[in-house]
Amino acid sequence: MDVRADRDLSPVAALAIAVVATSTSAILVRWSTAPSSVAALYRVLFTAVLVAPVAATRHRGAFARLSVRDLAGAVVAGVALAVHFAAWFESLAHTSVAASVTLVQSQPVFVALGAWLVLGERLTRATAAGIAVALAGATAMSLGDAGGSALTGTTTYGNALALLGAVTVAGYVLAGRSIRQRVPLFPYVTVVYGVCAVALFALVGVQGHAYVGYPPREWGLFLALAVGPGLLGHTVSNWALAHLESVVVSVAWLGEPVGATLLALVLLGEVPGPVTVGGGLVVIAGVAVTTLERDRRVDTTD
Repeated sequence: MDVRADRDLSPVAALAIAVVATSTSAILVRWSTAPSSVAALYRVLFTAVLVAPVAATRHRGAFARLSVRDLAGAVVAGVALAVHFAAWFESLAHTSVAASVTLVQSQPVFVALGAWLVLGERLTRATAAGIAVALAGATAMSLGDAGGSALTGTTTYGNALALLGAVTVAGYVLAGRSIRQRVPLFPYVTVVYGVCAVALFALVGVQGHAYVGYPPREWGLFLALAVGPGLLGHTVSNWALAHLESVVVSVAWLGEPVGATLLALVLLGEVPGPVTVGGGLVVIAGVAVTTLERDRRVDTTD
């Protein structure tokens, strides 16, 4: 994003674009017939290829200034992100889009828990209540149906994978939290995406999947995952954070499960069942309470 973009592009419009772009991720994964780990590998690899030139040209000195501690933290973040993508992409083969996306978007709850357990941050009653509500909703969804699809028998496994995706992306957020205060966005994500791609490359090999030989349609889907959810989703939302309050961005991301569910209904004919809808609403409510309370605490301490 350049200076002209800062003047001409509304941050609210940019955030809306980011949420819509990210909502397409689950649909693109479902459309792909490649192994989930392969789709995850190329999403991350292509995104890294797209952001690396920006980091190299605009922030060349930032790489040399990376301390051993920051580099180690970026490696941890990259591995956590790899597990997140591998688990979440695979979950979409075993449960509904509505359940998978809602559960993986419960990550702010696990960020709050991790900040309390690992970083010693204070856990207020409101935050604890939000966590409890979100976890109750997640439990309901894990015991629920898969939206009436043929995947019903493996729903619990798929939901567990989505929750693992939420926990590991929370680890990614916590690992990168302090690093991002010292390292610009593009150099940081270049290192993280690079590590993530290496980890996923190894996973694909261990699983015995082919690295190449996929039809053009699959390569198009891999590229769409990188450009859509990768660049237009996460990168644009990070730009919006410089112009909007964090609470606005955080709550806006709760629109992703809604967008993904609507897209799954229209494009995949996947109708979420009542337990999935009810549990999803409870999860979103708990995440909203947790997010609002954490942002309120940040604002009062700044």
